[in-house]
Amino acid sequence: MALPKPRVNPALFFLIPALTLIAIFYVVPLFLSIYISFTPLKNWNIQKYLGEVTTYNYERLIHMIRYDPDFGMVVKTTLFFVPVTLLINVLGGLALALATFLMEEAVSLPTRVLWILPRMTPVAVYSLMWYYFFLGDASGTLNNLLMRLGIIDQPVNWGNDPNLLPYSAWTILVIVNALVGVSFGMVVFYSALRSIPREHIIAARIDGASTWQLVRHILIPQLRWHLIYVTVWQLLSLLTTYTHIFLLVKWGAVHKYWGSTWALYVFNKAFEAEWGSEQGLAAAAATILVIIGSVLGLIALRILGYGKMMGEPRGEL
Repeated sequence: MALPKPRVNPALFFLIPALTLIAIFYVVPLFLSIYISFTPLKNWNIQKYLGEVTTYNYERLIHMIRYDPDFGMVVKTTLFFVPVTLLINVLGGLALALATFLMEEAVSLPTRVLWILPRMTPVAVYSLMWYYFFLGDASGTLNNLLMRLGIIDQPVNWGNDPNLLPYSAWTILVIVNALVGVSFGMVVFYSALRSIPREHIIAARIDGASTWQLVRHILIPQLRWHLIYVTVWQLLSLLTTYTHIFLLVKWGAVHKYWGSTWALYVFNKAFEAEWGSEQGLAAAAATILVIIGSVLGLIALRILGYGKMMGEPRGEL
């Protein structure tokens, strides 16, 4: 008697293309990066350094965290930038989504378009706009405005003034990145709100629910999945983002170290000759960043109750 052939799960047919792309563009580079982190590779001299295996890069990073004041600025900047911007992105996106959901459509649509402009604007153009806004001479938009109003007598170098650092540089980084992140949260939360059955809202209004009661007891409880998604996505995104920050630092709008995050340090260390062009050390720093991101992502999922939401619903069917 011939045994029946094992059936292949049809889901694999749809998953294979995505899994292949993940393997090529994430898993393979990740393992290559981990390997490079154990080599003294610098100046892209692969033939000379790629054969050596050492833990020197990790020992050096630990030493830098403890004793290097410049790298200490990078660590402190990351510790301030990520949680503060994350808080603004999630709560700001939620507030904007709720506000535009409760508005009349004639007002809501242009408001949503206005807030999504930072995300639609090319990175270089968006960064250039903020560069001129915080420019440290009299031609800077902010300085010009404050001088015309009589609030300041002379221009302020907002991102580099020793009397204002580090909070002035950190504030610029948060503002520039938060406006982009808030629009992402607004789009996700607003689309989720639009999927809530109108009957739930109408019934609550008929029962006399105020706007605050409607938001607290009807709308926000149905956004739990989207809150988890936006929070974890934004957390991992903020840990690895550096494009806007790179341009602002490169153009001198913010301080070289007080304006640099860990992700930007990895990029500069690997590709910028001014920072030493040490690919082995950069790979070690990137590997640690991946570990930190993975741990924080799991902690965020646990705190937000992801496991509980994935469990079987209570009650009998």
